[in-house]
Amino acid sequence: MKHNHVNGLHYYTFETLDNFGVAHAIFTRRGGVSPEPWSSLNLGGSVGDSIERVVENRRRAFEAVGLSFQRTFDVWQVHSDEVICVSEPKNPQEPHHKADAILTSSRGVHLLMRFADCVPLLFFDKSKGVIGIAHAGWKGTVSKIALKVIYKMASTYGSNPKDIWVGIGPSIAAHHYPVGVEVWKSAFDAMPDLARQAFEVEDGVFKFDLWLANRLLLEQAGVREIEIAGLCTACHLDDWYSHRAESGQTGRFGIVISL
Repeated sequence: MKHNHVNGLHYYTFETLDNFGVAHAIFTRRGGVSPEPWSSLNLGGSVGDSIERVVENRRRAFEAVGLSFQRTFDVWQVHSDEVICVSEPKNPQEPHHKADAILTSSRGVHLLMRFADCVPLLFFDKSKGVIGIAHAGWKGTVSKIALKVIYKMASTYGSNPKDIWVGIGPSIAAHHYPVGVEVWKSAFDAMPDLARQAFEVEDGVFKFDLWLANRLLLEQAGVREIEIAGLCTACHLDDWYSHRAESGQTGRFGIVISL
């Protein structure tokens, strides 16, 4: 991954997407106007920060990468497996769709999602010119949202999984992600073979490797090109928001992708 900084903002890009001219940015928490506990580039509008500061943070973020925040499409993320396809920016007067993955083949539509430990998945079909972004926490992972995005790309845009590149962005690593036995049981019931590989169990503690789980799901769908950022949000609080490490009192970092 490439580290960039503009006007006090720091963000990362995947070099594969850079090489194909796909505009995108994984914004860190640096360079915004929000005070503690959201300091400072909080793009989450439902975590207690003022809407005025969130809007200013969004303006700064998009300006730093040369995109217009008025041409954004975002959703109300609800830890689902819902995948939607869009062709125009979101109308500000319309309510947000409840979904956790967005796809488009339209140029100039900037897909935006927000994160604070859950796994960001970025998609790019190099043949058909389709991009996407998904939000995969443990519920989305167990619901196989990664798999469903690939199937949606195939059914809607004619994508071949062999042509799709996927990036797994900064998110919580397994060593910082102990979960309850109910999470392990849900995963085991939904995908037993994968769960055997993606959980570390020691002294009755279950640790869920979301990076591995999503990689295995993507491979199951036939994806061959998968890049894992390997950046743990809970380990690097100077750069990332972490719901776990900050006991829920935190903001959301944003990721944007656009053709």
